[in-house]
Amino acid sequence: MSSSDDVLIVGAGPAGSVAAALLARAGARVRLLDRSTFPRDKLCGDTVNPGTVATLARLGLSRAVGGGLPVDGMRLTGPLGAVVEAPYRNGLQGRALLRRDLDWSLLEQAIATGARFEPATPVRRPLVDTTAGAPVVRGVTVGNRREHRLHAPVTLAADGRRSTLAFSLGLARHPHQPRRWAIGGYFENVSGLSSFGEMHVRSGRYVGVAAVPGGLANICLVKPSQPGDWEMDRPARLLVRVLLEDRWLRDRFASARLIRPPVVLGPLAVEVRGTPPSGLLLAGDAGGFIDPMTGDGLGFAVRGGALAAAAALEALENGWSGVHERLTAARREAFAPKWRFNRALRALVGWAPFVKAGDVAARIVPVAIRQAVRLAGDCRAANEAYIV
Repeated sequence: MSSSDDVLIVGAGPAGSVAAALLARAGARVRLLDRSTFPRDKLCGDTVNPGTVATLARLGLSRAVGGGLPVDGMRLTGPLGAVVEAPYRNGLQGRALLRRDLDWSLLEQAIATGARFEPATPVRRPLVDTTAGAPVVRGVTVGNRREHRLHAPVTLAADGRRSTLAFSLGLARHPHQPRRWAIGGYFENVSGLSSFGEMHVRSGRYVGVAAVPGGLANICLVKPSQPGDWEMDRPARLLVRVLLEDRWLRDRFASARLIRPPVVLGPLAVEVRGTPPSGLLLAGDAGGFIDPMTGDGLGFAVRGGALAAAAALEALENGWSGVHERLTAARREAFAPKWRFNRALRALVGWAPFVKAGDVAARIVPVAIRQAVRLAGDCRAANEAYIV
């Protein structure tokens, strides 16, 4: 049975499903594994920026965002009361929709192209062959009580921030700094929602707000946390307190209600160092993750899945010589500017004097904030994609 697969993909989130769809469309025999059953909930800001909308359209996967609400830009506020609205312009829009719906649609499209999906299939470890000297990944071991082996010439790890494959091979780790956690929940009866996503930047933390289908608001708080932080043990109380103590948000949430317990995720950052062995590719958060306060997470996943699919096809056709080096170069070209932008922005948000100075600057030169929002939304790339 193992010989029937060209590619094993571990993880059916956006990176894994995009890769599966593109590989199956190209004629590869793809088996897609995930420990969860779908649809399933996932903590996320629930927005897709204009650049990622354009990428999905270019890949023939735009149905995934067809049911979302339009996002026309971003509204940013600072701790001293500055408010800047930054429309995307030129008719560009992002989309807001629940991650369970986005992921399910991408997975359905992967299955429709011919990928075989196996839900509720936990992957235990990679199958590493050292008989030829250098280690080669030949597949994975899966199963609950009874384990069995699946073999394939290409294994793609798209299994998220806690990737079983990346961590078990010593490729990934959670760095000591930054140690940020996210708390996300859905509220009803939130006033003042619009077609603009919101980012409320405060000293050391930020709160994202987005209207989503069903009359709900997605609220995501990202803050630093260290061992012994007792507030993280009561996430619902913490989330509500932050909202009701914020002078810009408290009136809008006075009658709001958290419809179910919030989800806590962290530590967010994942570092990946070293080159995977032949036979293994990394994509999505398994390939490295920093909390993308600019909403880039889904963009990195979608484009990363597409790049990994191209690398997998190259390995199937020509062998593994140079595949990892070329994939690394392609990822660097695609992502390095946004990685630098995100890291700098997060570091500055963690520095209280900058947050206050930024609040003042936003009142004086809001054009700089609007330009940053359009950069974060990949608006230039979106314009180019639609022109092509």
